[in-house]
Amino acid sequence: MFRALLALALVGGGAARAAGPVVFVSAFAAGDKGGIHAYTFDPAAGKLAPLRRTGGVEHPFYLALSPDKKTLLSIHGKTFGGKENEEVAAFALVGRTGELKPLNRQTTGGTASCYLDIDKTGKTALVANYLTGSVASYPLAADGSLGEQASFHQHKGSSVNPQRQKGPNAHCIVVSPDNKYAFAADLGIDQVRCYKLDGAKLTPNDPPFAKSPPGAGPRHLTFHPNAKHVYVVNELLNSVTVFDYAAGTGALAEKQTISTLPGEFKGTSHCADVKVTPDGRFVYATNRGHDSIAAYKVGDDGKLSLVAIEPSLGKGPQNLLATPDNRWLLCANMPGGNVVVFSIDAQTGRLTPHGEPVRQTSPSSMVWVP
Repeated sequence: MFRALLALALVGGGAARAAGPVVFVSAFAAGDKGGIHAYTFDPAAGKLAPLRRTGGVEHPFYLALSPDKKTLLSIHGKTFGGKENEEVAAFALVGRTGELKPLNRQTTGGTASCYLDIDKTGKTALVANYLTGSVASYPLAADGSLGEQASFHQHKGSSVNPQRQKGPNAHCIVVSPDNKYAFAADLGIDQVRCYKLDGAKLTPNDPPFAKSPPGAGPRHLTFHPNAKHVYVVNELLNSVTVFDYAAGTGALAEKQTISTLPGEFKGTSHCADVKVTPDGRFVYATNRGHDSIAAYKVGDDGKLSLVAIEPSLGKGPQNLLATPDNRWLLCANMPGGNVVVFSIDAQTGRLTPHGEPVRQTSPSSMVWVP
């Protein structure tokens, strides 16, 4: 049934192998407008070129790539945040052609499923369900297919914002660099929950969570490459909180919270994503409303200092991707319908738009395949 539902649409080049890295970009939409686009990326020129589109995947809000670069996971659902649970869909990459071979799907166990991660062994998949405030895990077989749900945890609680924090809203789940823990940022309860990762199972850690500033609404998090610091972007308070990470216990200790917006801005804006360059020198966070990207320099202690806040060149910057060579930052402007390539100044971290934005329906998540 899954194979029958999947339609492949080739874009200029058919099944030709990509000459360089491939970037998969999800199109967060229903019906034929949804799908997963594949682009080639020229690291020398900083240019994306269409390669192929995989249809039959609806509302693929988030993507995750296995460590061996052979399996891609995507959210799938005819509706998003409705009465029916979404699914996690597994695909095998067919070489570097941009083609995705469908494997199978499993229920997420929740609605508005919004984040996926795969552990460092490639044997466990994790999902966060925003609207129902839960996280779950699954075993991954050798061929990349998903086993039945191995663990499920329902978050509980609320926080100080009566409009947005009436209940739990798990917005991401990220495996620690040492593969010992998984951290879930929950916007609705102002907590970063910590789970021990044992094979394909999650169990609550002790300590079970770190607190975010009241009303912050933690959304996404990422680890510094040195595995000593964690950066959490706060959707509601438009800020980034820096935590120190204790690998021995899984504890997070808050050390800084810094704004993503200019002081004179008085409008409505909400953060979406945060990324660290692979060399660990710069951090970037997106502002939806102000429609910009905040750039920070990372100090020796992990703290951030603001470099600049640059326009995202599209409405609602949703997702960021820093290339392995530290030269380029890709920004998916979901409601703006484009993907923009920025060059990264190697000395300052400042961003400069490069070339023309690439038009695409509702780009929401990006992954890099070398």
